[in-house]
Amino acid sequence: FPSWSEFLLRSAMLRSALFLLTYVFLTIFWGSLGVLVGWMLPYRQRFAFIIGAWTAMVLGAFEHLCQVKVEVEGLEHLPSTPCLVLARHESTWETLFLQQLFAPQATVIKKELLAIPFFGWAFSLLRPIAIDRKDGRGALKTLIREGKARLESGSWVVLFPEGTRLAPTEQRRFGRGGPALALAAKVPVLLVAHTAGDRWPARKWRKSPGKLRVRISPPFSAEKESSSAFTARLEHWLEEAQRDLRT
Repeated sequence: FPSWSEFLLRSAMLRSALFLLTYVFLTIFWGSLGVLVGWMLPYRQRFAFIIGAWTAMVLGAFEHLCQVKVEVEGLEHLPSTPCLVLARHESTWETLFLQQLFAPQATVIKKELLAIPFFGWAFSLLRPIAIDRKDGRGALKTLIREGKARLESGSWVVLFPEGTRLAPTEQRRFGRGGPALALAAKVPVLLVAHTAGDRWPARKWRKSPGKLRVRISPPFSAEKESSSAFTARLEHWLEEAQRDLRT
């Protein structure tokens, strides 16, 4: 007979496999449905139908099947009007969760993602800010121009300031884009720290049961300081929050 630890491991693997099948099915089905009917809806209803419903189903399946409990701190810090959100990037989970928390939103993404079947096709209907990372200066100009336009139209703008997914304990300096957009658009910044990489590891199909913690910062605004000083202040808060969430 298998030991208790072996039984738990097998159970986690089975639950992860079932979730993976559910996730793939929902993405193909809802992505196809979104492409077929989403273009007929006004933008806000389109966002709620395509992204709101899909992410709610996927996150619900993840929590239930993989036995993950999500705890969120700092909801009282959310402003009444949309602003810029800079979030730690460790897994797929936060890309879904942030769509639920900040809606409607324009997500800053690599333009290649729009070519992904089903997901990318539906995502293209939601006014993302798609940038070409190979064109450094051009990408920054696109981000600031389109980011300001989205904020002025009443959408949140969400991006991952380190520019790539990180391992749970990895640290990396922010890119210029997020702080530059905040200063150009004159909007506050919310930071989002979390432990998603512990429960939904990047590039791994097996999920880990347990608690997933999220912390939202108070709004940050530049206070007559340089871009580098503002960036350092944001980096410090996120690094400290990440460290604290895992202690």
